[in-house]
Amino acid sequence: MWIASGSAYTAEICAGSGLDWLMLDQEHVPNDLRSTLAQLQAVAAYPIEVLVRPASADPVTIKQLLDLGVTNLIVPMVESADEARAVVAATRYPPEGIRGVGSALARASRWNRKINYLTDAATTLSVTVQVESAAGLEALPDILALDGIDGVFIGPADLAASLGRLGEPESPEIVAIIERTIATIAASGKAAGVNAFNESIARRYLTAGARFVLVGADVTLLARGSEALATRHRSGTCETGETSSF
Repeated sequence: MWIASGSAYTAEICAGSGLDWLMLDQEHVPNDLRSTLAQLQAVAAYPIEVLVRPASADPVTIKQLLDLGVTNLIVPMVESADEARAVVAATRYPPEGIRGVGSALARASRWNRKINYLTDAATTLSVTVQVESAAGLEALPDILALDGIDGVFIGPADLAASLGRLGEPESPEIVAIIERTIATIAASGKAAGVNAFNESIARRYLTAGARFVLVGADVTLLARGSEALATRHRSGTCETGETSSF
């Protein structure tokens, strides 16, 4: 599930729902480092995987997120092997990468209470890149060949726009392309992920080999749910037997 509200309260509610994983987003929503930290703290007690998506592949932002304790990173709009390689480098300490060393100040190391954090940090991280453009599809074989890339996530909306089908991520043509792409990712041994709020399409992607699928978002559930509530009451179809716990 996508957590796009930027709310730690909402994130905690969803973390205890029985879902497998949450994605805390910084790309399309008003999330900053402090609000992301609050959400990480709110969901820490729950048995759920959490991915965090920065707004870009900026290595400074990636460094800060890792220091906050992010262990599953998902980076948007990667279009070449060089870009994917740079993402991996941003998650590794020298000499393997360029991540700045600040573990004494970092929640990730519990302020250096974790023994051997610096040498073991890379083994505790997963790195997923998003392929969501025609250029990204073309570069996919080279991206999949890179060490340090654990998964590739398909962004249907941007991919559809890049392929000339803006606003049509569920068109048969785009769905077929995504199914083939998922199969390619799965065949490489990497984890394939995708965004699919339509349940029948989500199941098709799972059949194609997807291992993690975004099937909803907190803000869309609230938007559609509040609209349905208003419609039901305005139309006079509200069940008279409904009760409140207030």
